[in-house]
Amino acid sequence: MKPLVHLFVFFFLTSITAQQILSEQDRARVVDELLDERFNALLPQLMDAADIDMWIIISREYNEDPVLRTMLPATWLNARRRTILLFYRDRVKNTIEKLAVARYNVGNQIKSAWDKEKEPNQWKRLMQLIEERNPKTIGLNYSNDFNIADGLDKTDYEAFMENLPKKYHKRVGSAEQLAVRWIETRTEREMTIYNQLVDITHDIISEAFSEKVITPGVTTTTEVEWWMRQKVTDLGLETWFHPTVDIQRTSEDLVSHLYSFSGRPDDMVILGGDLLHCDFGITYLRLNTDCQELAYVLKPEEKKAPDFLVKGLRDGNKVQDYLTQNMIAGRTGNEILKTALEAAKKDGLRPAIYTHPLGMYGHSAGTTIGMWDAQAGVMKDDGDKYPLNPNTVYAIELNTTITIPEWKRDIRIMLEEAGFFGADGFRYVNGRQTELLLIPRIKNHQGN
Repeated sequence: MKPLVHLFVFFFLTSITAQQILSEQDRARVVDELLDERFNALLPQLMDAADIDMWIIISREYNEDPVLRTMLPATWLNARRRTILLFYRDRVKNTIEKLAVARYNVGNQIKSAWDKEKEPNQWKRLMQLIEERNPKTIGLNYSNDFNIADGLDKTDYEAFMENLPKKYHKRVGSAEQLAVRWIETRTEREMTIYNQLVDITHDIISEAFSEKVITPGVTTTTEVEWWMRQKVTDLGLETWFHPTVDIQRTSEDLVSHLYSFSGRPDDMVILGGDLLHCDFGITYLRLNTDCQELAYVLKPEEKKAPDFLVKGLRDGNKVQDYLTQNMIAGRTGNEILKTALEAAKKDGLRPAIYTHPLGMYGHSAGTTIGMWDAQAGVMKDDGDKYPLNPNTVYAIELNTTITIPEWKRDIRIMLEEAGFFGADGFRYVNGRQTELLLIPRIKNHQGN
């Protein structure tokens, strides 16, 4: 491709967003810099808080522990053979060792501590490292309640315990809390980057829900979904789930929450008077977004959205406010859910809240604030016992049901935005939707 043509294509693909999308090489540099900061500044704090002085992560190629995947350098797309990482925290000396019982260094930070020519048995070398440091506590990644913290497979667990000297067996425990905190905690630099990710997400939705993509009476919901998926690919990004677009209109009955995710009809032709809803997210620089927004398709004679839909969106914003006002450090997800729902219902709203952690994974680790089919609370540790911690990100996902006399039916106002909970409380990462997107955008034409 000639340079001029290449430049034109790059401009065309990135013109929808004000954010610069980095080259693969620059992305790798940023990812590794973020990892360096997390290993050296964040990990010692997390290990101290979890009271674990040795964290051992064991994984095999193509069957990676979800935590280990977040620790690999940018040039490692998978673990190699059996990769064992050992982190040892010495609080007295205020040091942290980052070792790999592997044939290779794992990036710049984790140094290989195994010379196979000197000790052919990988497990024996691991045990030597353990005995040399004599840890008081050894954390392994197994968990009943957090899938992301349950990455140690049965084979490796049994081999580890079989080789571990008996005197250390009582020192072994779940690294659940440490694993979750590693996954959920964001650094200041990561949050600067997160703002850019959400901005890109909003820009793609804005273009998808415009006359650039949608011609009422012609374009289908499926075509918009694939346009969004293709746009992500064309921009050199990835998505962690397939986008969805659905319609609520006067002639349709309100169906279950599952409608937005499964069972909705394909290829619905978009018409004037439709309320469109999308669910969309991207993956970039090892972080994920998750966003739901609404658009109204103007009828030929309309210049604005109907007042009842404008009010419906305001009601959805009110539910968001009741939720985020009750996000207080130390509260569990179930406590936050209960207080937020009670306050919204007292205000005459009909809410449902199903907010989840967001970050290194789309459905990430941390406290769960409801599920669409568990509005009384989640009866396991991630909602019942695990607290809301600072420096964490959430997909503020919820809806409120409203009655529209003009349509003679109920509809749901479904919203989702990335929100950050920090030392100063809650804030949206890159704002939230407070006005319906209009298709087409209103233009001022002059003439007789």
